[in-house]
Amino acid sequence: PYIDRLKSSRLRPTKQRLAICKILFSRSSTFHFSIENLKTIVEKNTKNKISLATIYNTVHAFRKNGYLKEISLKGNKTFFDTNTKNHHHFYDEDTGKLFDIKNEDMIVSKVPNIPDGKKMREIEITVRIASDNHNRKIDN
Repeated sequence: PYIDRLKSSRLRPTKQRLAICKILFSRSSTFHFSIENLKTIVEKNTKNKISLATIYNTVHAFRKNGYLKEISLKGNKTFFDTNTKNHHHFYDEDTGKLFDIKNEDMIVSKVPNIPDGKKMREIEITVRIASDNHNRKIDN
């Protein structure tokens, strides 16, 4: 199955790219990751070094072909998600992790008028969360 994804993304099925595919697409649950995070996981699993460029190019080819979804957060933090369906996320500022919110747990009841000549493609909400004492100023 991985070779088909590589071929449809116009990537040669190298040993490194097959390792990336296995990590991304053999999971039973959604996987959220950054490029750097994926590099660490691939190197740990294969016990070999892999260039950031190989990870970056492979991930972006998969994104262009609809196998991954890109999620950009303010502060230049970018995640990728193996769940490409429309859904929402929590971003935990304490851990730096992103995780799914079930669509049925979130109701969007009002959206603004869409400008003429445009149509809404999707609504994707990221809810930032943190522990109560995260970045709290200490009063003396």
